[in-house]
Amino acid sequence: MSLYSLLRQYAWNATAYQIVNPGIVHWFSPEGDAVIGYVTRAGVRVVAGAPVCDEARLAAVLAAFAQEAAHAGEQVCYFGAAGRVFSLLSELAGHSVVVLGAQPVWNPQALPNWRPSLRAQLSRARNKGVTVREWPVTEAESHPELARVLGEWLARKPLPSMHFLVEPQTLAALTDKRVFVAEQGGSPLGFVTLAPIPARQGWLTEQFVRGRGAPNGTVELMLDAALRAIAADGAQYATMGLVPLSSGTWDPALYNPLWLRFTLGWVRAHGQRFYNFGGLEAFKAKFSPSGWEPIYAIANEPRFSPRTLWAIAAAFADRSPLSTITRGLFKAVRQEWRWLRQR
Repeated sequence: MSLYSLLRQYAWNATAYQIVNPGIVHWFSPEGDAVIGYVTRAGVRVVAGAPVCDEARLAAVLAAFAQEAAHAGEQVCYFGAAGRVFSLLSELAGHSVVVLGAQPVWNPQALPNWRPSLRAQLSRARNKGVTVREWPVTEAESHPELARVLGEWLARKPLPSMHFLVEPQTLAALTDKRVFVAEQGGSPLGFVTLAPIPARQGWLTEQFVRGRGAPNGTVELMLDAALRAIAADGAQYATMGLVPLSSGTWDPALYNPLWLRFTLGWVRAHGQRFYNFGGLEAFKAKFSPSGWEPIYAIANEPRFSPRTLWAIAAAFADRSPLSTITRGLFKAVRQEWRWLRQR
C-alpha cells in the first residue's frame, strides 16, 4: 500500500499525517501494510507518533521495527505516543516512559459554550471586518499571499524554525488537509491548517498562523470556524496538538526521573524568552477542552537517558540543540538592537 493509502485507512495517532513532512524517513513493513515515520539523531530513531497500521498488527510492527533498528545499532523512541502504543509498550520489559506534555481534546459534536472572554475576542475580530473562509487545497497550495503571511509569522519567532512534527512549510503538502483563511477586505491575514485523523473521525489543528497587522481575535475566529466546520461534517475528535511541558494536567513524578523533572522544570522556567510554554497552554485552554491527553515518549531502554532527550531535541531542531539556542540568542540580540535604534 502507498503512504497515503495507509494514512487514509489506518491513521489513528494525532500526529499521523506529520510523517509526510520533509526530512522524515518512511519505513514500510515487509508485508507492506504498515508505515513508520522517523528521523535518526544521536543513534536513536525518533519516531513521529506511532506506526500507521491496523491495530491487530501493531504489536508485530513494533517488534519488527525495533529488531531492524537493533541490527543497525540504533535505539528507538516513540515521541508523541499515546493510547494504543502506550498500552503495548509502557509495561514491556526494557522500555521506559516519560511524559513531555499534553494535548487538549474536544468532541466537535459537543462543543462547549465559549467563555465570555473568548466570545469578546471573536466579536473584536468580526468588528474589524475579519471573515473566515475555507479555501480549496488547490487554491491554498503555494499561494503567494499565504506564503507572505507565513513569512511574517516565522519572522516573529524568537528561535529558528522547528521541524519534524512542527514543520512550518506545510503549504506545499496539503493533500487530504483543510485550510481556513482569515481575510480582511479580501486580503489574507492568517490561516489554520487541519490534518486528518481518519481512524478516529478526527482532525488536528496543525498550524494557526497570524500575519503582521492581524487584529486581536483573528486566530480565535479561525479556530472557531474550523471547529464548527468539522463538527458540521460529523467529526468525533479534535485536538490542537501538544503543549510541551504542560503544567497541571499530569504528575511528572509518576513517570519522569528526577533528572528529567529538573531539566524540564528549568527549561519551562527559563526558556520563556524563546518559547512561551505558559502562554500556549493558556491559549488552548480558553477553548474549554473536554480533556487533556498526556503525550509520552517511550524508549526501548530500561531507563530514559539524556541521550534520548538530546535526540528528541535534535529531531525538532534539525541540528544540534546547542546550535539552535545559539542562533536564537543571536536573533534576540539583533532584534533588541533594532528596537534600540528605533527609539
